Amino acid sequence: MAHAHSHGDPHGHDHGHDHGHDHGGHDHSDDLEPALQDLLYEQIDFDRVETLNEAQPRSGTAIVKKTWAQRLDPEPEVESNTGKQLLMHVPFTGQVNLHTILIRTSPSLSAPRTLKVFVNRENLDFSSAKELAPTQVFELAQTDQLQQVLVRRALFNAVQRLTFFFENNFSGDEDDDDDSSDSDEGEEKITTRVCYLGLRGTFLKLNREPISFLYEAAANPSDHKTIVGIRATAGLSGGAGSGSRQA
Repeated sequence: MAHAHSHGDPHGHDHGHDHGHDHGGHDHSDDLEPALQDLLYEQIDFDRVETLNEAQPRSGTAIVKKTWAQRLDPEPEVESNTGKQLLMHVPFTGQVNLHTILIRTSPSLSAPRTLKVFVNRENLDFSSAKELAPTQVFELAQTDQLQQVLVRRALFNAVQRLTFFFENNFSGDEDDDDDSSDSDEGEEKITTRVCYLGLRGTFLKLNREPISFLYEAAANPSDHKTIVGIRATAGLSGGAGSGSRQA
């Protein structure tokens, strides 16, 4: 069950507010099957995935390249290099309609807390990501369960690229402006870690009807049974994760 307090705009312009509660989120483990049916994987342009402030080069790409069968593997993971913030650019080979963000983190303080998502924004850096209104804002859970973050679909049509701004984590430090090395001398900042990022939706071929894809790394009968540990949440108008809030 999720509360949603947020606002969103598909073009990133802050010219409207929309507040609401949506109790459509649920934690049913049988949500696994639709996740498999609509996985966007082959439609991601992996060579152009870029992550800012990652401790290890291409580690952000590595978590996006994890297959569904690898979603619970702790490694590889992406970790912020300095401070808590991560900025990931994920382009597609065509246009997609996004339905759900799949993410797995941890129950530790390194789990990301606030996720801001931008649609079709070029050349975003940390400064512009803080200044511009995101398409949708999500509050994530501090858990190692797979979180199904349901987006407001009307805001995520004809998507050519997504930018994920992990703004902070659960370390308790409310100062989110720490992507540069400005921490107090002698104070160790807790970095942010993410170990899986997947996407569900439909791929749009030019002048064709939307096509849903079934992607599985390998046929696994257990994937078609009830699996415990999938957390699903939904939000209205600006988002949902384990909740979604006003940006």
